[in-house]
Amino acid sequence: MPESIKSAADIKTAPFDPRFPNQNQTRHCYQSYVDFHRCQKVRGEKYEPCNYFKRVYKSLCPNEWVDKWDTQRSEGSFAGRI
Repeated sequence: MPESIKSAADIKTAPFDPRFPNQNQTRHCYQSYVDFHRCQKVRGEKYEPCNYFKRVYKSLCPNEWVDKWDTQRSEGSFAGRI
């Protein structure tokens, strides 16, 4: 298990967000990814509340999408406004 997870009780999924009421959580995934990186940009990397968005996108988004978005951000071709 990753270091941040010490027991099975520490594993949590994203809570309900009224902005995304449907079963399809694609938008919620994308928005949480963008919100995490915006938060880090504005508040700094050590600002703890930003990790909420990271936990949400890590639980909702497929790893392939996150890898693709990370690559696009590093290349400067990411479509989102961060």
